Amino acid sequence: MKKFCAAVAVTAGLLVATAACSQSGDDARNYGLTGEWRMTSLQVGTEGHLTSVPYAGQVIFTDDTMSVQAMNPDTSAADTPLTVQGYEAYYGNLVTDPGAGTLAVTVESAAARDLIGQTFDRNYEIDGDTLVLTTVNPDEGFRVTYERHSAS
Repeated sequence: MKKFCAAVAVTAGLLVATAACSQSGDDARNYGLTGEWRMTSLQVGTEGHLTSVPYAGQVIFTDDTMSVQAMNPDTSAADTPLTVQGYEAYYGNLVTDPGAGTLAVTVESAAARDLIGQTFDRNYEIDGDTLVLTTVNPDEGFRVTYERHSAS
């Protein structure tokens, strides 16, 4: 009976250790992306000629998903391929390449339904509690900065 109890204790300890390692592994896999980030600035235009626009929003990362919400305060803003009535919202599966500093999100659901099925490729940089996302395609021309609101 003592051997059985010892085996159960060791197994339980391994399960706890495995769970703890997998949680830190998820965050390590995304190199600090996991958590909630609040938008502090959005700039649009072409490389070297970016103009600030007064958006507000957030992005949330889990180990394998990305969720974005952003809003233009101009209630009369025209719809764009990404927005409906000045509001942008989508989420989807996330793949990161920390070595290259890139991520890709394949949209599963979106306010602008034409986005569903599309994949967005982004460059990312994390410096402390600051996250900067830029487009891999310079023709898209934007730079969005976030501050960490909470870690997962």
